[in-house]
Amino acid sequence: MAKRTPYQERAIKNYYNNRDAIMVQRLGDLLSDLYMAEGKARARIWERASGALAKLGVPADQIDHLVKSDNPALLANLYQQMLEEK
Repeated sequence: MAKRTPYQERAIKNYYNNRDAIMVQRLGDLLSDLYMAEGKARARIWERASGALAKLGVPADQIDHLVKSDNPALLANLYQQMLEEK
């Protein structure tokens, strides 16, 4: 494996330092897409949102409840709480 340049090392370090903020931003993007999606696309967005929630440390049972309810308003409430914590 090739060695990384100092620039690459900083980019990787910055990503992991800001990973939570990146995931919260991604969750917001997915939330807006979720309100407009229907059918199979909506199911795919829920899968991506559950992955982002897992990376943010949300308990699995809460993620399952959100996905099964298929209610973007519940996800929006959780998203708002995450924004207030930051």
